[in-house]
Amino acid sequence: MTEKIDLDHLRQWIGRTTEASDVVTAQLVKGLRATLFQEIGDPKTGDAAPFTTHWCLAQPVFPMSQLSQDGHPSRGGFLPPVPLPRRMWAGGELQFLDNLRVGDEPKRSSRISDVTMKTGSTGTLCFVSVEHDVTTTRGTAIRERQDIVYREMSSTPQAAPTKAAPPTSAQHREAHMADPVLLFRYSALTFNGHRIHYDRDYVTKVEGYPGLIFHGPLQATFMVELAAKLHGGVPPKKFSYRGLQPLFEGSEFSINANKTDNGMELWTANSAGQPTMKGTATW
Repeated sequence: MTEKIDLDHLRQWIGRTTEASDVVTAQLVKGLRATLFQEIGDPKTGDAAPFTTHWCLAQPVFPMSQLSQDGHPSRGGFLPPVPLPRRMWAGGELQFLDNLRVGDEPKRSSRISDVTMKTGSTGTLCFVSVEHDVTTTRGTAIRERQDIVYREMSSTPQAAPTKAAPPTSAQHREAHMADPVLLFRYSALTFNGHRIHYDRDYVTKVEGYPGLIFHGPLQATFMVELAAKLHGGVPPKKFSYRGLQPLFEGSEFSINANKTDNGMELWTANSAGQPTMKGTATW
């Protein structure tokens, strides 16, 4: 049984801050390009990195003894100790002001901006919003709001959708296979120990999903890269995105885009054409 949530206690974390720094290496850029189905090349100092490289940088490192059953660090610390077992990336917003480049030593300043609760079809949901500023010696490169959702562990299997809605027509579409190696590579690049992305026994037998779960930030990354590709290589000034349903490994997924009067609407979709994450890009 899930421990009762004391929202007033959790909201005491609002305003807490932390800082971290790292180095954008050529090896990191090569690994991320390969994972994003891009030309790997031979990146040199000063070359631009993929637009969401910051998600691979300065990730928290904890000893094995401080990890929970799901592979995440034990509750508490910078993030509030939400007593709900499932933690996932719900969405967020990105502002791109400057490219990160090979040789940069970015600093990330983070702040808990909000903690809220809602009740959904799966039970109690707790949302934690974190604001990040990523800076280099040239100034601010990226401003971000990251929304994390914590939810209850369901007693019934989390089945994949059985009825597919008619696919939305896309002006631009790219498709790839969501195979376990792709998910493993991204977990390794982001030092993400969450077992739902690589441990099939855990994700199916403990969390009740039908297969490994595709990372939310990886879906967002594919959308940002497609948006920039369709806009002359320039990333959006602002990109907002929200997860709709899990995307599972084992079949084709697509990244889709339609140009609008104000910018671009983007979405990722499963093999049935059902959107799994939606995003809006403006320049």
